[in-house]
Amino acid sequence: MTKFLGLALGSVGVVYGDIGTSPLYAFREALRPVAEDGVSRFEIIGLISLMIWTLTIIVTLKYVLFLLRADNDGEGGTLSLLALLMKFAGGHTNRLFFMGIAGAALFIGDAMIAPALSVLSAVEGLKLVTPALSDYVVPISVVILVLLFAVQSRGTAAVSKFFGPITAVWFLVLAVAGVSHISDDIGILAAFNPWYAVYFLYHAGFVGIVVLGAVFLTVTGAEALYADLGHFGRKPIQWAWICLVFPSLALNYLGQGAMVLKHPEAMSDPFYLMFPEWALLPVVILATAATIIASQAVITGAFSLTRQAIHLGFLPRMAIFHTSETQTGQIYLPNVNVLLMFGVMVLVFVFGSSESLATAYGISVTGAMLVDTMLAFEFVRGRWKWPLYAAVGLLLPLFLLETVFLGANLLKIHDGGYVPVLIAATIVVIMWTWRRGTKILHDKTRHTDIPLPSFVKSIERKSAHAPVEVPGTAIFLTSDPESTPAALLHNIKHNHVLHAQNFILTIRTANTPVVPKEERVRMRQISERFSLIEMHFGYMETQNVSQALGLFRKTGLKFDIMSTSFYLGRRKLVPDAQSGMPHWQDRLFIALANAAIDPSDYFRLPTNRVVELGSHVII
Repeated sequence: MTKFLGLALGSVGVVYGDIGTSPLYAFREALRPVAEDGVSRFEIIGLISLMIWTLTIIVTLKYVLFLLRADNDGEGGTLSLLALLMKFAGGHTNRLFFMGIAGAALFIGDAMIAPALSVLSAVEGLKLVTPALSDYVVPISVVILVLLFAVQSRGTAAVSKFFGPITAVWFLVLAVAGVSHISDDIGILAAFNPWYAVYFLYHAGFVGIVVLGAVFLTVTGAEALYADLGHFGRKPIQWAWICLVFPSLALNYLGQGAMVLKHPEAMSDPFYLMFPEWALLPVVILATAATIIASQAVITGAFSLTRQAIHLGFLPRMAIFHTSETQTGQIYLPNVNVLLMFGVMVLVFVFGSSESLATAYGISVTGAMLVDTMLAFEFVRGRWKWPLYAAVGLLLPLFLLETVFLGANLLKIHDGGYVPVLIAATIVVIMWTWRRGTKILHDKTRHTDIPLPSFVKSIERKSAHAPVEVPGTAIFLTSDPESTPAALLHNIKHNHVLHAQNFILTIRTANTPVVPKEERVRMRQISERFSLIEMHFGYMETQNVSQALGLFRKTGLKFDIMSTSFYLGRRKLVPDAQSGMPHWQDRLFIALANAAIDPSDYFRLPTNRVVELGSHVII
């Protein structure tokens, strides 16, 4: 029970940090489109009803009760679901691939906007403490964000134990603030009746569609529910939502609505005006801490998603560092960290306020949720074997609802909404180019490859031209175990030697998050001096070849890594107009390949035992 409560409390800090900061700005932005002509009582109750029922349908029903059950061996998230679907995709792999990378790209866009919006909205509370601090909101936000990205290399292990309690206190403050103002106008409780939400949309006309874009801000961060499934498990996340997070959010929105009904002038900033003057500074500090935690969760999610994309072959290899000796999920990707920090800084300086930035938010979140719904349809049909009418009956209403929300957010495309679209489009192009280029490269090199069985048969013949046998072990890394590695051919051609023991090593990434150790390594001997090795890693694991080779000792195989040479083939890519890709895409693929981390570092090979042999390849 203690472990369960600890996981539930931890999930409050990591999973619900982003959605927990939505009360800072969501109701304020929803009021803005209708405030110009004055807001009626029914409109305020209708807005609060929309928010509560959006939380109920999108978060509670879709994510908490349904989608958390669609896991890939305990892991969740768009790419985890995509990896699972690829197992039984049949002829739909391309469609699923583009849906998956679109969802992943939109999540990265969210990872840039969420920290900027959350921190700005929290720090802006200083303007109510004293107007003299208005000019310092952006500089203070920049300092906080720079420090946040600067400490990423140290990992979250040292501070993660405080995340849950601080965010739990934040939710309790939200609940108490809401309860203290519901008595301002007890009629706000009518918002629990969905009729008020329908009534508002029916009478608001086009403005109602615009308002929906702001209402959707209440569920920003819901994707983290699914993405962080593997860290905490389904039940702790569900209980944290039902017992603490959802009641606190609902009470706070009700309190904001009741206060505005009694004090219409509070529409300018209904969240911070809920608190007495003496409590403003402590609440601003607590809100800033909550937004930092929320930003940390989104950044960590971006790291995890990028690692999944690399292992699934959607991105080139990048440096991945573990920041914890016990938690494999705590990783740091310096390249991704720099790109996220650069993107967040640009957003802060360009938009300058949470009010302006809120208009750019929403498209990435609704798009990612829509992708999840479409992938979920494939999941229940292919994995759970639901009949078509059951899958359509459950998911079509969600699909239509999220399409409406996406349409409402697309209305903000000219007012900053183009930012997440451009970010996501850029990432999709990069992933598509990498996958397309690697396939073309693989197909081109296969034409010149020599089948491995034929090569081994010829090299094992004793003849005057046979290479000299030298003691020791050589391991040749290759992506195609059926063909002779280029590094092996170059070694014999130029050095005229062959080691006494030769392994052809292929590394596979499974469509599961973790591969058991007993299934990690498979070996098959094909001749006296040659053997095939296949290593299998999950897409959430570090591909540590040196460590995996140690498993051979348990089988009784004599293997000394310090008397072993690892041979890698290095290709210099040359663009070709006839390659099958446009010239710009050739250039992009080559740039991505050149930016990839050295294979010896990525696969954790002993650096003093690696030999690289190069060749030119026209692509």
